[in-house]
Amino acid sequence: MGHTLDGFGTHEHMWGPGGVTKPVGRGPNWIPSPSDSPVRSIGRPPRHPSLAATPVIPRRRPSLSRPLARRADFRGCDVAGASIPWRASLMKLSRTAKIGLVSCHPEVYEPCDDSFALVDALLADREHLIEHRPRLCMELGCGSGYVISSLAIMLGELGCGVHYFATDINPDAAQVTRETLEAHGLHAEVISTDIASGLQKRLAGMIDVVVVNPPYVPTPEEEVGCKGITASWAGGENGRTVIDRIFPIADELLSEKGWLYMVTLTANNPTQVCRMMKEKGYASRIVVQRSTEEESLHVIKFWRDGVITNSAEGSDSWFSQFPFKSFWRSSGSSA
Repeated sequence: MGHTLDGFGTHEHMWGPGGVTKPVGRGPNWIPSPSDSPVRSIGRPPRHPSLAATPVIPRRRPSLSRPLARRADFRGCDVAGASIPWRASLMKLSRTAKIGLVSCHPEVYEPCDDSFALVDALLADREHLIEHRPRLCMELGCGSGYVISSLAIMLGELGCGVHYFATDINPDAAQVTRETLEAHGLHAEVISTDIASGLQKRLAGMIDVVVVNPPYVPTPEEEVGCKGITASWAGGENGRTVIDRIFPIADELLSEKGWLYMVTLTANNPTQVCRMMKEKGYASRIVVQRSTEEESLHVIKFWRDGVITNSAEGSDSWFSQFPFKSFWRSSGSSA
């Protein structure tokens, strides 16, 4: 079923890796056998006490990559111990990053419902992304690296002509993202910086796809930009403090044919967000809408109005009339 925001376009969404599973009551070195009992779904812990029935501060999430690192993800094989070529062929089949290969750290946000919703939105739009043939892609706030790795896997058939960037204000997240990319046999320029500070002029008008799962939870303003994992969810008043900073930066980074995918919470007033972007010359539509026990999420796609041609039903006729811009070339990475 398609969804709209105040008359904006619709698109059918698909359900992807949100049904992630983990073994029940097993140790870290456990390897499943055919006789083992079924697995159960993981529920999403609250991003902030304001969303939880019990006000417990989520200083650390239950680890998704431990003991998942040794679960049988495909044909009973231990994916975490597989060779890089075998992992690469597995990635082509799955089209998303493998949870068992996602690195973790106590101060880094791990993949949860919002991460899965963003990846589902990219999966739902994958055919259009392939036709779009982006040269440069960027994730703002990369966290564990699950989303940027999934995007790189989805676009794998485009070959080495696509270059990836990932940024995060948390240096631990930058390191975890590097580890996740390496575990999947992928590469991206990973930079520890505030949104895209230091990159805006360098990459202005050159990024074809920007993805972001921003800090969207309404919190006291003093929590915004805190060190460690708090920075991954603290969104200030109405959860909009960081979101409202991202839009002008994304506008500067995006190429004429650029697309922006962003996760928002109902409390962020996504209808108002779309109206604000419309005033800046951007069209928008919901690609995925998902409700959990704690929140209602929307993944919204933005593009420069008039650049993309598509029907309200999301036809297969999406294309860009603009040529690719020359892309940034460098063999080194910033820090």
